[in-house]
Amino acid sequence: MEGTSSGGGSPVKKRRGSRVAVSIQGVNHDILCKIFALLDIFDLVRCSAVCKSWNEVINKYKLLQMLYHKLQGGSMVPSSKSCFSERSLKACIEQLAMEHHRLSFQGLTDIEQWKGHSIGLHVNQFSNLPIRAGKCRMKMGLILTGGGDKVMRLWSLESYKCLEEHFLPDLAPIVDFDFDENKIVGLIRNRMCIWRRNGKRSIFRSHEGAVVNGLCMSYIDPEAVVGCEDGTARVFDMYSRQCSRIISCRVNSGPVRCLALSDDQCVISGSSLGNITISGLSSGQQIARLRSTDNAVIRTLCFNPRSQLLFAGSSAGYASCWDLRTMRTLWKNRISRDVYSMQHLSGDTSTIAAGGTDGVLRILDQNTGEVVAAYVMEDSPAGPAPTSSRKTGTIVERKKGRRITEHTQIDSIPSSCRPPISCLAVGMQKVVTTNNGKYIKMWKFRKEQTSEDLM
Repeated sequence: MEGTSSGGGSPVKKRRGSRVAVSIQGVNHDILCKIFALLDIFDLVRCSAVCKSWNEVINKYKLLQMLYHKLQGGSMVPSSKSCFSERSLKACIEQLAMEHHRLSFQGLTDIEQWKGHSIGLHVNQFSNLPIRAGKCRMKMGLILTGGGDKVMRLWSLESYKCLEEHFLPDLAPIVDFDFDENKIVGLIRNRMCIWRRNGKRSIFRSHEGAVVNGLCMSYIDPEAVVGCEDGTARVFDMYSRQCSRIISCRVNSGPVRCLALSDDQCVISGSSLGNITISGLSSGQQIARLRSTDNAVIRTLCFNPRSQLLFAGSSAGYASCWDLRTMRTLWKNRISRDVYSMQHLSGDTSTIAAGGTDGVLRILDQNTGEVVAAYVMEDSPAGPAPTSSRKTGTIVERKKGRRITEHTQIDSIPSSCRPPISCLAVGMQKVVTTNNGKYIKMWKFRKEQTSEDLM
């Protein structure tokens, strides 16, 4: 019988009409070129990073150059004078992406939210005051969140699937954390911890990793800087697991509430009395001191290495900006009752996102402090009931975002539509927020299409 064999007989014959699987590497370059020509410039850039063969096809046929030239109003076939070097083309595409990102905040927004943690705020056992446990970090297609339930979860940015869980030792809830491709670095009140991405955890010994009631942390491999209640910033080496130096910020006369690290080896610390100190990371010497006029707690700091601008949010609801090249204040604007978090997209010098206790997500102009857009969540669902994927196991609820104006009475908006934003992180045309420590929201922005876009 055809197609069968027994024992050591002849091999099985292929049936007529059977299909032979063809890998993507076997697709003709001309066909790939035609497919790539249908993509927009950002999808084409993503394809160029998939594999070496795709990158060669895109470069060989100069698809990026032609598409960029077309977007600038030229023909599909650029002249020899308009050809770009690889470096200049990359810079042009990055500039185009930043402009696309900026314009998206003027359009529509969709919100996808899911419950990431079982406990939100927790109480400090020493001061008996509530602590914001809901924090988030976003990079490399991943979201890392931590709540009051003593667990950190790593989520897929695409599917919201929980990829990893890292449990805290039975000491205290997480205070602050960050991560890279290999590890997660976390601060647990008076201990430093490292979680390897393979699941192993390492706790610094008390005489090596002890800090004086740590309140915040900033991490750039291989060092983590911890802001402490005694007004110092302690620098820890992640490989030797030792405190390498202690930077005194006591001129602030208050605990260090937030930190930022600059690209030129500076530690920027914000205090509970409204002072900001800039110190050398290596020397520990104070370089400059910035003073806030409202004397409120500095809740958050964000430094932009491209523009050398420093942004701060305070407990009095003010957002402020300094130019570190001149150490002068550029602008100050009261935007909320209490500003908890401010962040911008890496490489963006036009916009910055801010969130606080009133639950309004605001987009500010980095250069003027003007609120260019403000959003809350619509009260009614955007579509069908919340769905759960078998693959991810995450129940995702989809809603619409509502843009509000400066004349909108915030108190008239139901609190369910604007739960306090405890932390946020910014990606390309998206912002992820943690709300009360339990819920995670993904705000996706898109430019509203015009008749010109459809032509």
